[in-house]
Amino acid sequence: MSRFIDKLKRLSRTEAQTIGFRRSPDISPKPRIQLVASLAQESADNLVDYVTGADAGMIRITKISSGTRALQKITQAVSDIPWGGWLQAEKQVEIKQIVKSGGDFIVFPAVTTPLAILQNDEIGRILEIEASTSEGLLRAANELPLDAVLIATEKSEDDVITWQHLMLFQRFADLLTKPLLVSIPSNVTEGELQALWEAGIKGVIIEVSAELPQDRFQELRQIIDRLTFPTPRRGEKVEPLLPRVTQEPGTADAEEEEEE
Repeated sequence: MSRFIDKLKRLSRTEAQTIGFRRSPDISPKPRIQLVASLAQESADNLVDYVTGADAGMIRITKISSGTRALQKITQAVSDIPWGGWLQAEKQVEIKQIVKSGGDFIVFPAVTTPLAILQNDEIGRILEIEASTSEGLLRAANELPLDAVLIATEKSEDDVITWQHLMLFQRFADLLTKPLLVSIPSNVTEGELQALWEAGIKGVIIEVSAELPQDRFQELRQIIDRLTFPTPRRGEKVEPLLPRVTQEPGTADAEEEEEE
């Protein structure tokens, strides 16, 4: 199984555990929202030192041949974390190339990726869906052979996380049973990360560039380690709405006459 997907699923199971006095004999690491570094395939070689502190990394692949080569190099250079490929452009994808390159998971857009990607189950599958996806399609994604979901959001002009973003993330988390990831700016604050975790986000993706301070991911790692574990949200009690059956005028009188 994918190492990164296993982390996401263990995090989801930890949050779903009931409170009790008995301690599990299997001591798990402290649960924490996952920090993912995203690198362009053209500049990945020069940014290896920037990802220290990340839980996972991925290469944004625009061309499958050069992208898989970049993925292979970085998986060898930074082997202590799982790496994946984030498909950006190409519609036809040979998943075996990504697996051979050391890819642990793959992120692919729902609107352009062919179903042929299902032919390989050696790699974690993360579906990228648009923020405008309808509620019906979101619920349908729960039944598909996917491991996680990434929300494709547009960056704001000020490169900040807005209340609109938070409402959107909360809506997706309420509708999806899969682990949910979002892409956020590198200047995210401790309070914002706490809000995202409480909203149900399991992983945050941050773009790595030469303009980013080299120790930024280490700082984010320290921030995440200080976060308070979210209290499990209690779902609202939903009562079934039963159809109301009404009799047509005169029906009751006719039945009484027949009984007489």
